[in-house]
Amino acid sequence: MQALFIGHTYIDATFLTDRMPTGDEKHVAKDYAVSFGGNAVTAAFCCAKLGIKPDLIAPVADDWLGRMFLDMAARYGVSLHVRKVGKSSLSVVMPNNGKRAILRGRDDSYPHPFPVLNLSGCRALHLDGHQPDAAIHYAKLFRRAGLLTSLDGGGIRDNTDELLGHIDVAVVAERLCEQMDLEPPAMLDYLKRRGCRIGGVTLGARGMLWYDESGAVRSLPSLAIAQDRIVDTSGAGDVFHGAYIFSYLHDNTKRWEDHFHFARAASAYKIQHLGNEAGLPTLDEVLATKAGFEDPS
Repeated sequence: MQALFIGHTYIDATFLTDRMPTGDEKHVAKDYAVSFGGNAVTAAFCCAKLGIKPDLIAPVADDWLGRMFLDMAARYGVSLHVRKVGKSSLSVVMPNNGKRAILRGRDDSYPHPFPVLNLSGCRALHLDGHQPDAAIHYAKLFRRAGLLTSLDGGGIRDNTDELLGHIDVAVVAERLCEQMDLEPPAMLDYLKRRGCRIGGVTLGARGMLWYDESGAVRSLPSLAIAQDRIVDTSGAGDVFHGAYIFSYLHDNTKRWEDHFHFARAASAYKIQHLGNEAGLPTLDEVLATKAGFEDPS
């Protein structure tokens, strides 16, 4: 085991459509994709596609969507540690003009404790705040062992403040800033106070505001993807997280600026493809995307 990811499993059905039908109306989408979903789950699959096969603690139900997910994990070489739930979670995703609407059905009632794993050789942990009991347990273990802990702060959860006290790298969404009534610079100050040595706020097409190892606040602009090439922005943040974890595992002597430049190219690749699976790049595809833009790194 090189890295452990903990999150919630979805099956995503992504429809490319210009409108949603109402009432008794029917409408045919332009295109669609069915894939794995969930923040840390998609990040784990991204890391695997790039070349480092992680372990993943994720809920799986004994139903046909659950069996589909088991097949996906096996195909990507993700070592899956199942936490049973009664029913699979499903997302319906509708990208439109650089944004996306999402409707979710979720079962996060866990009848059994989380799996306790042998962490020998593991070097990084990535969380999205789901499975709060497992998240805090492993965050404390990794922090005590001096191993990297990372959090995707997509939205506020009951355990967010406590969990951040055990996180090295916290990259949060602008949505979390809105929920906490904090502007992005104030959010960075909050992450510093919680002890995160690297912190960032993703701002969609406006890139990311973050602070580096010295605490200096910096701006990372997004790559200038032409509007007509943007297909589906859903999952771009998850790919960003999975890619910087891969970059860290691949060479942890690099600066976090380098890891984030790599991850930015990976997420730029993602938004040009429909659905999470089609949007996962190989290492060569990340490097080609990175080389295709003016990138000072």
